[in-house]
Amino acid sequence: MKKKIILVISLVYGSLLFGQQKTFTNPLLPSGADPYSTYHNGYYYYTHTTGDKLMLWKTENLADLKNAESKLIWTPPAGTPYSKEIWAPEFHIIDGKWYVYFAADDGDNNNHRMYVLENTSKDPFGGKWELKGKVAAWPDRWAIDGNVFTYKNELYMIWSGWEGHTNSQQNIYIAKMKNPWTIDGKRVLIAEPTYAWEKQGDLQDEKNPPHVNVNEGPQYLEHNGNIFIVFSASGCWTDYYALGLLKFKGGDILDPASWTKHPEPVFSGSENNGVYAPGHNSFFKSPDGKEDWILYHANSNPGEGCGRKRSPRMQKIRWNADGTPNLGIPVPENERLAVPSEH
Repeated sequence: MKKKIILVISLVYGSLLFGQQKTFTNPLLPSGADPYSTYHNGYYYYTHTTGDKLMLWKTENLADLKNAESKLIWTPPAGTPYSKEIWAPEFHIIDGKWYVYFAADDGDNNNHRMYVLENTSKDPFGGKWELKGKVAAWPDRWAIDGNVFTYKNELYMIWSGWEGHTNSQQNIYIAKMKNPWTIDGKRVLIAEPTYAWEKQGDLQDEKNPPHVNVNEGPQYLEHNGNIFIVFSASGCWTDYYALGLLKFKGGDILDPASWTKHPEPVFSGSENNGVYAPGHNSFFKSPDGKEDWILYHANSNPGEGCGRKRSPRMQKIRWNADGTPNLGIPVPENERLAVPSEH
């Protein structure tokens, strides 16, 4: 009788443990804005904004991010143009080398620019991270949220920037790159806030002027030959923060006329689900390469703004009949989701 009881208990415990391993709930961490991951040799290398340094996490399962190995990659030297307000880092593998792109300033937001570090080691937790310098286009203006991608064997960068020297509007720009740390030529404007849902920024204080129109956090996305840029719109300090979509129609990728904007946001907050201001996302595939997932940050309550209450979350996305991404609705925090497929 004891053996039967032990067997039953073992089976129940094993079933529960198996279930815990195969499902998860959001958020992945208590805090972490601007989440980004890179999949390499069976591991996800994850990062998010910390503000004063660059951190990297390593895990086989992003759903188990809270137990991931982590390492301090880089701390900026004090008193430099890139020593403060380090935002939206992204780790990329280009030509067999690791690069991390990030925005930073000297403590004055007007001086925000993009920078890049290089590591020639195959293991980003090893080797040495060296500053390659500022990544700037012409004209050299305020710039954040750089994302790099390869199109027809050429490297490009997209980012959010100001037209001039004042904080009145954030646009999406694109430029070709000579190499991973040098932009080739002028920047090209491909999107600016035009719809009402991109112009919500009514918090009035010195750091966030009223009515700031925002397009930021651009992310390249390709599926079945279709190319998109998903971006964040409106002020992150509002509950209106949401994701918009640009579609590449073909032709010259540096031609503004080659891009069209979806008239409505493609991913917004859900009061019913208790998820507010979802934004600054990235994308990743499941370990078996069969599923597409969105990684994003959001708040659990209204009015929590751009602070440290933003937490990383993820959910599977699908594709519409016309080839556009269907990001769905942010899932509630108590909803159990299956982990990304492994086989």
